[in-house]
Amino acid sequence: MSPDPIIQLRHVGKTFVSAQQQPVEALRGVSLDVRRDSFVALVGPSGCGKTTIINLIAGFAQPTEGSVLFKGRPITGVNRDVGYVPQESKLFPWLSLEQNILFPLQVRGYARQEQQARLREYLSLVGLTGFERALPSQLSGGMQKRASIIRALVYDADVLLMDEPFGPLDAQTKMVLQSDLLRLWGQRPKTVLFVTHDLVEAIALSDQIVVMTPRPGEVRAVLDVPLARPRDVFNIHQQAGFDAVYARLWGLFRDELLADDGTPLDEAAAAGRAVPSPPGRGLG
Repeated sequence: MSPDPIIQLRHVGKTFVSAQQQPVEALRGVSLDVRRDSFVALVGPSGCGKTTIINLIAGFAQPTEGSVLFKGRPITGVNRDVGYVPQESKLFPWLSLEQNILFPLQVRGYARQEQQARLREYLSLVGLTGFERALPSQLSGGMQKRASIIRALVYDADVLLMDEPFGPLDAQTKMVLQSDLLRLWGQRPKTVLFVTHDLVEAIALSDQIVVMTPRPGEVRAVLDVPLARPRDVFNIHQQAGFDAVYARLWGLFRDELLADDGTPLDEAAAAGRAVPSPPGRGLG
């Protein structure tokens, strides 16, 4: 893993205009370095700007303040050197699995022989060989998500941006795909920026976890995850170091959660009322 950052955010702010023509400050003063070939998770409450950050890196939007650099240069338009995996699979429903995977290669002008070689390689990597002619509607949710991931990987993008890609899936499928993702990342190293609400998922997958504050989103902390690799996501709770990282991560969120009546946790505890316990550690 290179120590040099491939992505740099420098004092980034982003303000949107709401439907009521009111300014909404999504990000404020965000500075962050993402090392090449590292796996970085973004966690934080809903609306804290996690998706906004990856959209800025993808070039889908421009910062209101500060700068976003990719390989040392400002991002001024759509960043063709990144792959993007959204929460929904977003496969073209009228195209077969094969056609969906080949589409980014065709857009980039790859020779037909190279297209077919990459198609076979990546379908084999995720166990989808034999489903080339199937339409997305004929595939399970997990199969669709695998297709979405390899469509973003097939053209060798330097960076993979993933916006809660496993959120809609059941717990068992989610764990299988987490394992598949780590295997692919180990075989084909990429810089991965992964948005999630799941603290266990963040620990299981990443080298670093970036913790965001409520809107306007700021970087509250960047935690290193010292768990050894390769990791077994099915038994991650048993891995040495997991409990310590989880406790640190949960501690950063605890004070921002509210008691059931809307009272801040510390006030509720002082009044002797029950407060929520830490979230369950299941991968879901």
